[in-house]
Amino acid sequence: MVAEHIRHWKIGDVEVARIVEVNAFEDDMQMLLREGTPQFVQQYGWLAPHFATRAGRMLISFQCFVLSSRDRRVMIDTCIGADRKREFEVFCNLKTTFLEDLTAAGFAPQTINTVLCTHLHFDHVGWNTRLVDGRWVPTFPNARYLFGRREWEHWQHLRRTNGYHDMEHLVDAIDPVLEAGLAEFIDADYQLTDEVSLFPTPGHTPGHVSVRIASRGEEAVITGDMMHHPIQFAVPDLPANFDMDKDQGARTRRAFMERFQDRKALIIGSHFCDPTSGWIERDGAAWKLALK
Repeated sequence: MVAEHIRHWKIGDVEVARIVEVNAFEDDMQMLLREGTPQFVQQYGWLAPHFATRAGRMLISFQCFVLSSRDRRVMIDTCIGADRKREFEVFCNLKTTFLEDLTAAGFAPQTINTVLCTHLHFDHVGWNTRLVDGRWVPTFPNARYLFGRREWEHWQHLRRTNGYHDMEHLVDAIDPVLEAGLAEFIDADYQLTDEVSLFPTPGHTPGHVSVRIASRGEEAVITGDMMHHPIQFAVPDLPANFDMDKDQGARTRRAFMERFQDRKALIIGSHFCDPTSGWIERDGAAWKLALK
């Protein structure tokens, strides 16, 4: 159903909307954390029912965000995309209402003038392009696509050396953007507007960034894949299976918690199920995601 899972936030003057492509997918937490048995998950009762089942199974969503700040209308990541062949069957040949949802949220595709990819994994770049008459073409032809310079260099290295990662998404979601002349390579501290800026959160990938919003005394962060699930508030130091540099990822998560724990910043998780956002709250020696 179009617009069924759209959510809106207002951070000062900045408007943010969430568009969901795969909602509340259920899987073993051990997909993310080696230690993530059902019993381990059940220790953190605050995860249920939004982020884990009562039986200790992980709930995770695949989604993106759009925001309006000053003269920028920005896509932050672009999900998985339609008509794709991907490494995992669950993500292949999706048919969703993604573009209709964008319009319903007030961000029609033709109005987007900036696309920012926090990193270049397949589930954050898919709708960069769409299939038209057998060709992959940019979905947002009026936009500049912002890719991290360090991130792009790393993926180019993997491509040159036949690295450990599936590369199909570079062919159908990145290369056509470059060929159309719409790409810009940016540094990890890039400022989109005086209200929206990036900051480096490496580990998941070398050039990964998160997005900070600060407007009229209010603050929020869109995490990207610096963390995938709220359980990582409680155990930031545990290695995450999906991180390219697991030690760096753990250091980044702990530094993030320490930086934002006392700032009343709204944390918007790129893979967090509804309600997707909350505040960092101390929970013994670690933290939890507080919803109110």
